Amino acid sequence: MHGTTAPALVAAIATGVRDAGGRALVVGGWVRDRLLAARAYHDGGSRQPASKDIDLEVFGISGEALPGLLTAFGRVEAVGQSFPVFKVINAGGIEIDVAIPRRESKQGRGHKGFVVRGDPFMSIEDAAHRRDFTINAISWDPLTSEYVDPVGGRADLERGLLRAVDRRTFADDSLRALRAVQFAARFDFTLDEETAALCRSIRLDDLPSERIWGELEKLLLQAERPSIGFALARDLGIIDQILPEMVPLIGCEQEPEWHPEGDVWIHTLMVIDRARELNSDLGRPQLITVMLGAVCHDLGKPATTAFIDGRIRSLDHEQAGVAPTISLLNRLNIHTIDGFDVREQVVGLVAHHLKPGMLHKAASVGDGAFRRLAQKVDLELLARLARADCLGRTGSFDCSAMDWFLARARSLGVEHRAPAPLLLGRHVLALGLTPGPRVGDVLRQIYEKQLDGAITTLEEAVEEAKRILAVE
Repeated sequence: MHGTTAPALVAAIATGVRDAGGRALVVGGWVRDRLLAARAYHDGGSRQPASKDIDLEVFGISGEALPGLLTAFGRVEAVGQSFPVFKVINAGGIEIDVAIPRRESKQGRGHKGFVVRGDPFMSIEDAAHRRDFTINAISWDPLTSEYVDPVGGRADLERGLLRAVDRRTFADDSLRALRAVQFAARFDFTLDEETAALCRSIRLDDLPSERIWGELEKLLLQAERPSIGFALARDLGIIDQILPEMVPLIGCEQEPEWHPEGDVWIHTLMVIDRARELNSDLGRPQLITVMLGAVCHDLGKPATTAFIDGRIRSLDHEQAGVAPTISLLNRLNIHTIDGFDVREQVVGLVAHHLKPGMLHKAASVGDGAFRRLAQKVDLELLARLARADCLGRTGSFDCSAMDWFLARARSLGVEHRAPAPLLLGRHVLALGLTPGPRVGDVLRQIYEKQLDGAITTLEEAVEEAKRILAVE
């Protein structure tokens, strides 16, 4: 649901429902976020708009009668198979999800192991008990502006407490353990100890990868300090279940001169927070890439860390981190997102995250080094991760190498990709060479010279191709 006319549409639907003998309440995240925004405003912070997604729960109208009632307010589309939610889309493109209350009973493992049936005449209190956390079980009447709060969600919002609505049924949906983690981080809330104990008892092996990733993405992208969620996930035993590649980071020592903050786990969480802080200007797939790069960048350290000549060293941990990174991405089923190859770029970030600093320290670095590195990874994203890596520790360190690296990449026009080849197959064939492996060989030789800067125009490329062919 988007747009400034949404509250008017909500009120219109609620009025239509009331006139038909029912009651429509706004439920879920929109209500929670509205109250959180008001709380922040009263505490002197900036008042952020509530969630743009509005869900209406309609009491007293049968599921058969509801779609016909809703047609007066726009196009109605039924979404879902086992239990329909009606999406109302008005002429202005505003979308609101409308449903009757429902009862759920657990019949098997997994998110599909529920039997769901609608009950439009159940009480508001019973409907609230289906929610996961009390802060998500508050309703709001758009006609009276009344908050309906049968389980004490508003008090928990004020206390900053994340608490299960119904301890008897909370663990039926294993996704709730992950939701606890991302909510705790996003709102900087404390998880109620009894709810934490429930989360520790939940096995997550019935969750498909896309649902696990859905909650991790919210943690990485919507929390100002995702480290809060990662620390909680470790305490709840969730890291062991869904991100086992991170477990060896715990207790893996680092050289105190360079990492006074502690072990690799602590450093990684600091890098994750820095990456989130510094990169809010990125588009979604690019931000996901940098955040996953932060999670994975030092996965190779446990396998390579050794005490050498009085120092703790992790030689070649970049390349050693590639395999566990691929394992983690496989489990989360991360590939291309919004047309951007997140998987390839995350692997590239892990494999080369020390390069900006290394190239800066080198006595002299040719342009070819940057052009060749750009074949393997987006150099701007690499610089951004390297900066988060440099700043993600205690103490004071010079991180200017990343500015130099990115400025150099931009001056060459390779901050996002390597230069396109000047010489193409058709140019080589025009010189009389027949199709075959030799064409590719000539193209590779010319492109290498282009990367070194020895060839800068098509004319120069053609002349060099002629010279190569003439020598044969």
